[in-house]
Amino acid sequence: MRAIVQDGPGGPEALYETTIDRPVPLPTEVLVRVHATSVNPVDWKTRAGSGMAARFDDGGPFVLGWDVSGVVEEVGFGVTRFREGDEVYGMPRFPHPARTYAGFVTAPSRHLARRPAGLDHAHAAAVPLVGLTAWQALVETADLREGQRVLVHAAAGGVGHVAVQLAKARGAHVIGTASTGKHEFLRELGADELIDYRTTDFAETVRDVDVVLDLVGGDYSTRSIPTLRPGGLLLTIPSGAAEAATRAAAEAGVSATGLLVEPDRAGLEELTALIEAGRLRVEVETVLPLESAAEAHRLGEAGRTRGKIVLAVDH
Repeated sequence: MRAIVQDGPGGPEALYETTIDRPVPLPTEVLVRVHATSVNPVDWKTRAGSGMAARFDDGGPFVLGWDVSGVVEEVGFGVTRFREGDEVYGMPRFPHPARTYAGFVTAPSRHLARRPAGLDHAHAAAVPLVGLTAWQALVETADLREGQRVLVHAAAGGVGHVAVQLAKARGAHVIGTASTGKHEFLRELGADELIDYRTTDFAETVRDVDVVLDLVGGDYSTRSIPTLRPGGLLLTIPSGAAEAATRAAAEAGVSATGLLVEPDRAGLEELTALIEAGRLRVEVETVLPLESAAEAHRLGEAGRTRGKIVLAVDH
């Protein structure tokens, strides 16, 4: 089968197309014919040798990717949820390798859900990692409720634009940081207040927030602490910022925690329900063919993407 591989850490040019053996599903797994996958920051960080690179420890060529939308090609022993021909999507195995930059992937059946009705494969592939990250942060961890105030950093990015919509679906007041050119897009998604991080210091202007979702890292987490009201919660997704944020938050009388997304069929089904009800959409800025994975990484690393970049897989 076709796959995008790399022999070791490096820049986008380390990615190249080749042919590798098609995987075989183990008991409780399904084989999925991939129609689309998407590119996430963890992909290019792993490609460069950080991110989840330690999970690829066999010393040989490896295949990136976690998001997938496709069709069940084969069902392993013991699987009762799906049968051949079912259209599915998900984020299998994370943080262990899923290898979705390929023509086929195997996945535990309970890491997948049925593809949302009315959503094509390109848009479905853009949902799982960012959608589950936002869901597990705001709904399952923060228990965001109606009337609360939430600050979302990098609100127009992959996780951010989904988080804005989930927060609005929960009845929250949403403040987002993004460049001015993306403000109209975020208003369409329901954001109540928007701050251009290039011209305004959010740490000086935002107060009385119940939840901060930091999708930037660096000093954004510690600078966000004064925006929280007593008892507030800071959620930091870039893992490098979590330790310093946790210490600073404790000193300030608020809480902070890092979060790493997990595969979750139930969460996917909640996202599916919101999508099918018209309350959640995923923005796909660019769809490129699988063989253009290196270009997709260059675009993603530039940091100007609105929503997601998707790789389409031809068979």
